[in-house]
Amino acid sequence: MSNNENNQTPLSEAVFFILLSLAPRPKHGYAIMKDVENLSQQRVVLSTGTLYGAIKRLLVQGWIEPAVEAEWAADDAGEPPRGRKAYALTELGRSILQAEISRLQSLVDVAQLRLA
Repeated sequence: MSNNENNQTPLSEAVFFILLSLAPRPKHGYAIMKDVENLSQQRVVLSTGTLYGAIKRLLVQGWIEPAVEAEWAADDAGEPPRGRKAYALTELGRSILQAEISRLQSLVDVAQLRLA
């Protein structure tokens, strides 16, 4: 883990799930909101203000970037998106996400050893 990644963790649950949502493929805002709800088993429900505030910060940090339209040609219903902005995880964002997953895994490992 680089110093840059060390300085960026721990992530908030909202940011963690937004990055995780974008890991497989680019998505637009509403799809990110719904995916975060599903991934977190409804524990994290993002308001539009929270989501777009986080997206703005993640864009500035370089963890996500606007997606090229060809990368996300159809939404979940198979319809081409109209007027929606999609976002993709950058290599830096993927690296930050991996660092956070490793950090969380080490916490779980210690807890499981203690409880054994």
